[in-house]
Amino acid sequence: MRLRNIPEAKGIVEASKYVIQNPRKEDRIRETAFEKEQPLYLEIGTGKGRFIIDTALAHPENNYIGIERYESVLFRACLRMEGVPYSTPADQIEQALNGIKAEDLEIPSNLRLIRADARGVADFFNEEEVDGLFLNFSDPWPKARHAGRRLTSRNFLNIYEKILKNGAVLEFKTDNKDLFAFSLEEIGLAPNWELLYETTDLHRDPVLSEGNIMTEYERKFSNLGHSICKLAARYTKP
Repeated sequence: MRLRNIPEAKGIVEASKYVIQNPRKEDRIRETAFEKEQPLYLEIGTGKGRFIIDTALAHPENNYIGIERYESVLFRACLRMEGVPYSTPADQIEQALNGIKAEDLEIPSNLRLIRADARGVADFFNEEEVDGLFLNFSDPWPKARHAGRRLTSRNFLNIYEKILKNGAVLEFKTDNKDLFAFSLEEIGLAPNWELLYETTDLHRDPVLSEGNIMTEYERKFSNLGHSICKLAARYTKP
């Protein structure tokens, strides 16, 4: 994936009140980062934030954190939390911010963001601090030698186990059939994970599609005629 260099992005992310800066285990994020202490769910690879923002608005009974490695992408989620549309050109951001009225905003108070690499999540959260995990349209890392970098690899499943509660569920969506097959195989080989369900055509499944909140990529690929794969797996602490 080629990322554009957005000079404004770094400053926007660092200044955003919705971004948890320099998170640490001792900060007890679950207890201190939100207005209410509620179940905590993460999305790793949150991109521009459409899924996690819509999910947080739809489920005020939970708290959510979106984790994104690239500030050149995450800054759009920060701006959306300020009420700026995703499509606003970079040179019109300041004008857009100045024209927003607070009473017109629908901002989820139960959502925060972190700019970080997924490999570091066990440095931010304590054991059993996280109730569930979303992985949406993750980078497929198609070369075999990069398999360990895939967010559904056993490398990452082992990392997630360090922060997930017993019984936590991981939900994964992709349009990449090879990545989906790889993910099913990795979960099947992971001793502490149980596959709950799978589908290779989410939008045609009357049960699993109910209440589905789409990501930006999901909308794009679905409009192109791609079928969407989804699985859910439960972690059981040994």
